[in-house]
Amino acid sequence: MTGPRYTKLIESLPSSVPFVAPEQMERQRGAPFLARLGANENIFGPSPKALEAIRQAADNIWKYGEPDSHALRHALAAHHNVGPENILVGEGIDGLLGYLVRLLISPGDPVVTSDGAYPTFNYHVSGYGGQLHKVPYKDDHEDIQALINKSKSAKAKLIYFANPDNPMGTFYPGADITAALSDLPENCLFLLDEAYIEFAPEGTSPEISTDDPRVIRMRTFSKAYGMAGARVGYAIGTADLIRSFDKIRNHFGMCLLSQAGAMAALEDQEWINQTIEKVSQSRTAITDIAAQNGLTALPSAANFVTVDCGVDGDFARKVLSGLIEQGVFVRMPFVAPQDRCIRISCGREADLEHLAKALPIALENAK
Repeated sequence: MTGPRYTKLIESLPSSVPFVAPEQMERQRGAPFLARLGANENIFGPSPKALEAIRQAADNIWKYGEPDSHALRHALAAHHNVGPENILVGEGIDGLLGYLVRLLISPGDPVVTSDGAYPTFNYHVSGYGGQLHKVPYKDDHEDIQALINKSKSAKAKLIYFANPDNPMGTFYPGADITAALSDLPENCLFLLDEAYIEFAPEGTSPEISTDDPRVIRMRTFSKAYGMAGARVGYAIGTADLIRSFDKIRNHFGMCLLSQAGAMAALEDQEWINQTIEKVSQSRTAITDIAAQNGLTALPSAANFVTVDCGVDGDFARKVLSGLIEQGVFVRMPFVAPQDRCIRISCGREADLEHLAKALPIALENAK
């Protein structure tokens, strides 16, 4: 009796996933978390109008979702003042990253990213046999010029850059990104991940024409819109690039309910503005809690705050473990020297009360 014959590439890859789910951690610890502050979810939730749209759409759950997400794609095009041919809707940014890598990267093709940046992108590159080239962060920011320089020396086909950044929450003004792109080498695509852009100051998103073939941007309904469980992301790019996704994407990947909920969420900008204000208040509260414990919070333009524990990765991991033992779920950057920090998602007042009680105990035990 024989089993499946895996490709040599798949046989060479470790059997791992980028993140351990909080639910799995709860099963391992035998108790639920008191505060879920580790996955950068929007704990303030989606617009009630989005929830109602999902409830109404549920009556038609026997139907497939429209394969080109026609209504949502046109609504997004109007929202961004671009053509619908410049918009692609997909299964979260994670799904779109996989499609983009599949479109561009063959085994051995060079790809550039930051060492410690969003690991799901690396997961897709490795899964298609791409060769990752990494550059370090600079002052807790992704180093855009170093990324471009590396893309020249490596002859990279693709650069990944997030603004605001995950896991640090730092950001560049949009004008700086636009200026840096003037140095981008020929035949290299700049992937701009803007998952957290709604939380960032005005001017953080660069003014880039959708006709610019050098750039593709990705955004999501998982963060500001509070719909992480619906898995709705979208890309903005040239019509030719967007059209190319039709060659390989899952045409029935977008659930009917997800499309309906995202449509309603997009229309309720008043709710989004309220959420952005709540996140801003929560960032301030987390910064204050960190300061009360002698720690420094990095300025954040996302829905989380990265807190410098002041020593090194080993110490930060002890603090992390101490928080989890007390029922406060947080995460941390994976790569030194950024792993001296822990990353705390914004939460409600009750969630932050748990954090305020647990953090001094975790620090004391870590010492």
